[in-house]
Amino acid sequence: MIKVLQINTVYKNGGSTGRIVYDLKSIGEKNNIMMYVAYGYEYSKLLEEDYIKTRKLEGILELKWNILKTRLFAHHGFYNLRATRRLIRYMDEIKPDIIHLHNIHNHYVNIAMLFDYIKKHNIPVVWTLHDCWSFTGWCAYFDLAKCDKWKSGCKGECRCLHDYPFTWFFNRSQQNFLDKKRTFCGVKDLTLITPSQWLADLTRESFLNNYPVEVINNGVDTDIFKPKRDNDIRSKYGVPQTTKVILALMSGFNKRKGAEYLLKLPDLLSDNECLVIVGISNRQKKMLPQKHCIGITRTDNVNDLASIYSTADVFINPTLEDNFPTTNIESLACGTPVITFRTGGSIESVDDTTGLIVSQGNLNELLISIRSVISKGKGEYKDACIEKAKVQYNKAKQYQKYIELYHQIKDRNK
Repeated sequence: MIKVLQINTVYKNGGSTGRIVYDLKSIGEKNNIMMYVAYGYEYSKLLEEDYIKTRKLEGILELKWNILKTRLFAHHGFYNLRATRRLIRYMDEIKPDIIHLHNIHNHYVNIAMLFDYIKKHNIPVVWTLHDCWSFTGWCAYFDLAKCDKWKSGCKGECRCLHDYPFTWFFNRSQQNFLDKKRTFCGVKDLTLITPSQWLADLTRESFLNNYPVEVINNGVDTDIFKPKRDNDIRSKYGVPQTTKVILALMSGFNKRKGAEYLLKLPDLLSDNECLVIVGISNRQKKMLPQKHCIGITRTDNVNDLASIYSTADVFINPTLEDNFPTTNIESLACGTPVITFRTGGSIESVDDTTGLIVSQGNLNELLISIRSVISKGKGEYKDACIEKAKVQYNKAKQYQKYIELYHQIKDRNK
């Protein structure tokens, strides 16, 4: 039986990557693969059964300490000695046949120690890249900075030092680039996976270009995310029954996710249009425009979320930097067309039968596109949206590709 250890920042809760790791563990176990998970920290308490074959690596005080070291010394990814020793003990205990990496940044693992262990024990690696951090000297995305220094070693001034992972003082981007290149290269059996063609193309231009890169799109559970009739969902969240609903999901007022456009949009809407923003905090709700805008705090109830998607007339994603947003395909699965800025891999799930693509940062074009979709009517797009989600982004079908990959790797390493 194959033993696979997934390593990620979070598990189940705390973002799309945590859910992907959880889903992949479940699907792997159904395919008679022994699935283990090591994760950095928790955003919220898990159920008792979720802790089976999992290991949390870091407490909140350790996390804050490692964040502080990054702020002060800018050598992100090369701290976290204690948490990484726990990870190494866990790997010694379970002896995985394959290590499946996801996000290995965000202050929870020492990447040099981890890769030294991988190389020493000659363990095959699958690495799903959820952003660009693996091949830059600092940033996870570089679109807003309009920077391509990662292609030539991140030399000189870095315009992203005050973006994630954020540092106060030093520009170590060139040294970090060299340290990452030395750390990541030299693994005997490494397969890179990207959720989007956009990220695959960038990866092939990076220092990781000697390794195979495959595209496996993120998937959604189309048994949960599907059109739902919930007559109470509007009243539950205070959305007028006759109002056209423009839906957006946003975790905080994030510049990278296009928060400024969501905050400006309500002032341009008419009385029969309403922007509904899901995922913000109670404090952020109070900062929203008073007219034509309703805020809904983050919900972990996926059935509620599917009902909200289903109620909307259109879903908008004004993201400025992104890989392959799961929110787009959740909306499609619920039969709701998507409008996105022409950004990264966000456009890959949208065509003229399932929504519209708008010039990045063009608020007027976004408004025109919203009204165009509403004018045509959701019914014009609904069937194509559902079909695209079922055929291309069904979770079971997408993650089965990982299961097949595990078997291929195991077979060639017998």
